Amino acid sequence: MASAAFWQLCWGKNFVKQVRIGICAPSTPLYEEEAQQLIALTSDSHPAAELVFHDQCFAIAGHFAGKDDLRSSAFVSLANDPTINAIWFARGGYGAARIADSILAQLGPAAQDKTYMGYSDGGNLLGALYKAGIGTQAHGPMPVDMRRDGGMVAVERGLDWLVRQDSAALEPHVEAGQKYAAFNLMTLAMMVGTPLLPDLEDHVLMIEEIAEYLYAFDRALFNVTSHLADKGLTGIRLGRVSDVPENNRPFGEEAEEIVRRLCARFDIPYLGSADIGHDVDNKVVPFGTPPA
Repeated sequence: MASAAFWQLCWGKNFVKQVRIGICAPSTPLYEEEAQQLIALTSDSHPAAELVFHDQCFAIAGHFAGKDDLRSSAFVSLANDPTINAIWFARGGYGAARIADSILAQLGPAAQDKTYMGYSDGGNLLGALYKAGIGTQAHGPMPVDMRRDGGMVAVERGLDWLVRQDSAALEPHVEAGQKYAAFNLMTLAMMVGTPLLPDLEDHVLMIEEIAEYLYAFDRALFNVTSHLADKGLTGIRLGRVSDVPENNRPFGEEAEEIVRRLCARFDIPYLGSADIGHDVDNKVVPFGTPPA
């Protein structure tokens, strides 16, 4: 297995001020060849980005990128490193919720100065960090997106945000002065009732989903909207709901109809579409109020 020092030395050939981006895998693993590909493909497009892949990204313990304590310690070591400017989650899957609460108690002052970005299962950590007021968070592309057809477009968009907070990377409905949060719906539904869920009062909530039956989407959204009904949510925007499995009989409603019905039932404004999803067009949504 390559050492952390190896991955750091793959960068730094330019005299551009470096933005050091620590990459860890809170859920499932990345592979070393993917890290090498990412380095090769982004060295020219983002010379200011120094990618620091923690060895833990490549660990495998069953489903996970290493056991819980390894994934936790990797995240903490990068977050507490004052030379790291941002933390980028390598990929989603499942596992972040198992370590999020233990991570928070170990974070020191250096963790406050970082941007944290990911989506899907990473929403557990984004929500927990946002609730705790630690750093700044963004729902946005991850390194694993390079596996998708045309996926480097998404990866470069993520780097645009992490390196220079380029407003062109933002979801087009994001406006100054408004608070935002974005989650995969199933991830968010499982956060309801746990210490990981942040206060979403006065927020526009954007949701997206992949590979779930529409009845499961309906059930998850009922859980979320019934919980948020009296929490002062500004409204909900619906991102893409993709790769929906075919049920043994038609469900009878499409995803947007489900959202409209439940928003009306719980008196939550439905604000229309959002340009987010498990795809190469996934745009960046900062948590809280976006930077000017």
